[in-house]
Amino acid sequence: MTDVSAHVLVVDDDPGIREVLTDYLSRHGYEAEGVASAAEMDRALQARRPDLIVLDVMMPGEDGLSVVRRLAGAGPPIVMLSAMGEDTDRIVGLELGADDYLPKPCNPRELLARIRAVLRRPREAGPGDASPALWFAGWRLDLMRRSLTRPDGQDVVLSAGEFALLRAFAEGAGRVLTRDQLLEKARGQDADVFDRAVDVSISRLRRKLDDGSGLELIHTLRGEGYRFDAKVTRR
Repeated sequence: MTDVSAHVLVVDDDPGIREVLTDYLSRHGYEAEGVASAAEMDRALQARRPDLIVLDVMMPGEDGLSVVRRLAGAGPPIVMLSAMGEDTDRIVGLELGADDYLPKPCNPRELLARIRAVLRRPREAGPGDASPALWFAGWRLDLMRRSLTRPDGQDVVLSAGEFALLRAFAEGAGRVLTRDQLLEKARGQDADVFDRAVDVSISRLRRKLDDGSGLELIHTLRGEGYRFDAKVTRR
């Protein structure tokens, strides 16, 4: 499947916005479907899992932030749309597990670029993909399943963005990586540079990498960036 044959579900209670976005995406080769609420989204998900969800925040009934909290890590990647364009609102959406975030009204061309960047992540091939997993400090990052397993054998749910970020850290272990480098690797070259998004994702990763051992894998180097301190092997 190529990006332009992907199925995109647009969830927005505004019929005008749904029509504009689904029509634009359809004209660019996507299979776009629109629904008006979280309840309709759930019914659409039962019928067919989309490749990506474009999700409005402010909706009657269950709002978009609640949907992200419920689906993050277990559902399709999510690009959020919200009339609340403040940085704090973006941070909340990303903190809950959204893969990208755009303020409304958004330019359909920019949304298209963000969708392409998000859809590109799981299919990006990198050197060493023939090796099934990256191991560090007893942790296992499965490159095929895009999953993380703790040293005690418990699985840890990662969003698509968190997986991409952790992979970037593991593959660059021991090197200092700037925010821009991490953002490009985790969110794609089409994403705008939003430094705080990296901080939020790293904060989530630190919590998920806390197995009670006290070992800190991600170090902040003030004024420089971040460094992943662990010996990483492929096998």
